[in-house]
Amino acid sequence: MSSTATSGKFDRQALISLDAIRDNVRQFRKVTEPARVMAVVKADAYGHGALPVARAALEAGASWLGVAHISEALVLRDAGIDAPLLAWLHTPDSDFAAAIRAGVDIGISGWELEHVAAAAHEQERPARIHLKIDTGLGRNGCPPDEWEALIGRAQAFQDEGLLRVVGVFSHLAVADEPQRPETDEQIDRFRAAVAAAEDAGLHLEVRHLANTPGALTRPDAHFDLVRIGLGLYGLSPFENQRAEDLKLTPAMTLRTRVANCKKVPVDQGVSYGLHYRTQEPTTLVLVPMGYADGVPRIASGAQVAIRGRRYDVVGRIAMDQFVVDLKSADAGFEPGEEIILFGPGDDAPDATDWAVASGTINYEIVTRISGRVPRAYTGQSPEPAAVPEGAGPAAQTAPSVAAP
Repeated sequence: MSSTATSGKFDRQALISLDAIRDNVRQFRKVTEPARVMAVVKADAYGHGALPVARAALEAGASWLGVAHISEALVLRDAGIDAPLLAWLHTPDSDFAAAIRAGVDIGISGWELEHVAAAAHEQERPARIHLKIDTGLGRNGCPPDEWEALIGRAQAFQDEGLLRVVGVFSHLAVADEPQRPETDEQIDRFRAAVAAAEDAGLHLEVRHLANTPGALTRPDAHFDLVRIGLGLYGLSPFENQRAEDLKLTPAMTLRTRVANCKKVPVDQGVSYGLHYRTQEPTTLVLVPMGYADGVPRIASGAQVAIRGRRYDVVGRIAMDQFVVDLKSADAGFEPGEEIILFGPGDDAPDATDWAVASGTINYEIVTRISGRVPRAYTGQSPEPAAVPEGAGPAAQTAPSVAAP
């Protein structure tokens, strides 16, 4: 995936505001203090670019970073970022030895424990692990009836000097629907799991349960650390609240330029299948992005913004392009005019608007933007920033990924 500094020239571009990332971190710190903030930068920071986002988040006071896979964590370490870092999704082929060498904390649901202990023995270095309890999501995590046995196995390896249990964590299932009772049940189960671990003699550094919606609506789920994913990127997890309602700023603007603009008569068919026909003489704009760029093929009915006005996407979205009907025979646009698919502000659609048109969620809209779309960044720090407590020195020393 290419990344550049901002410039006036672009065919297609995902423009990322690192100032928005910083502002969002500060907003979550304000909401969740004294709990610390883990910035979740998995999936290349939800399509925003893991390295620049991680640095910006640490500069703004995030104390931890979180990823799904060890391979993602190693990219951050190789770039010189040495903040506390957790990876939690593994297979037997995951490189636990590399994680231990790099000082990456490892999430453990059960079967991984022996693999991690063996890797620690090989590396002659204890692993740092977080035990995960399944409090009701039904995905990863130790079943409650096996929790005490997992604690006992972990303690045995800890007594051998092969690992340290530094955390207990879980994940909320319906925190984006605050009225549902399951979140109460999950919090109760998590408290019981933490108590069992502490009663067994484990000295925990962090207890973490809340995701973005849990951080915003459930102070009783904050514990020592909150894991902020979607909210870090300025997107709302709630159906009935927009980003601005939550004092968050969307960080990504997806934009391109008019590739063609032509007048057509009434009953002109548009794109594959000719499922759309013009209702009057009009002007069609060709947008040089498609599903190969991550634009959902199913999103006919979405809108784009040109010169601060919104226009409808019509016809099937193709691999490389789609069409917008200006509903005017005399629009006056020329090739090269900027088109915003989504971004912050009232004039343009946002990622949630595209999600609604696609029958999906805003997480998917930003994460699926492909590597064919260059990322560009605003708000990069010209000088190393101060490191928040617990974040490590790498946020000061890591170089910028954007080219001058």
